[in-house]
Amino acid sequence: MTIMDQNLIDRICVSIAGVDIDQAIAAAQAAADQAQVIEIRLDTLKNPEVAPFFEAIKTPLLFTNRPTWEGGECKDDEDRRIRPLLAAIEQQAAYVDLELRSPRTSRDLLLKAAAKSKSKIIVSWHNFDKTPEPAELAVILDQQRKSGCHIGKMVGMAHNQSDALKMLALLNNDPEFPLISFAMGRPGTISRLATTRLGGFMTYAAPDQGNATAPGQIRAGKLIKMLKDLDHGH
Repeated sequence: MTIMDQNLIDRICVSIAGVDIDQAIAAAQAAADQAQVIEIRLDTLKNPEVAPFFEAIKTPLLFTNRPTWEGGECKDDEDRRIRPLLAAIEQQAAYVDLELRSPRTSRDLLLKAAAKSKSKIIVSWHNFDKTPEPAELAVILDQQRKSGCHIGKMVGMAHNQSDALKMLALLNNDPEFPLISFAMGRPGTISRLATTRLGGFMTYAAPDQGNATAPGQIRAGKLIKMLKDLDHGH
């Protein structure tokens, strides 16, 4: 069975960014009914441990430790940054996010650990300034395909609807390499809705109470309502 075979028509990942673990767990538990996946942003936590989340949350977990050079808050050196991601894989996290621009050594370490786990590695790329032209996006996607990771994630910043369409145009329903692709920013909002309907593996939402983790992120309850309205032609 491929990863795409397991796909839900709307795989919603609610992204949780808390300062302390108890706060993050409470937010994740509150969002559990709205999410098929819960992302824990380790980079916002004072003490980025993963074990407490496995004990408290039954929803499939995605762990991300986003570095400052990719728009996150983690300032640790690479060895220390990767450590909790390795721990998450050892504890059978559903997904772990690793940036395409990460050192090759980090990727090799996570892939080696994932080979002995059920965890899938999402290789991610974000541009918080703009959406590159299609030719450049195609090169980045090709690098992701060749990375050895299981799922791709490509997110650009939209300044107009054309930018949002560029990100959606990357979706090609490849069962061998599922892709998450949409655009940030207000003009990209529609792409967060459309992506799963066009073959995207997953879309991200903010919790109903709590901070968004990216520009243009929609709150989970509103996203679910918008998707239902889309189905009924409202």
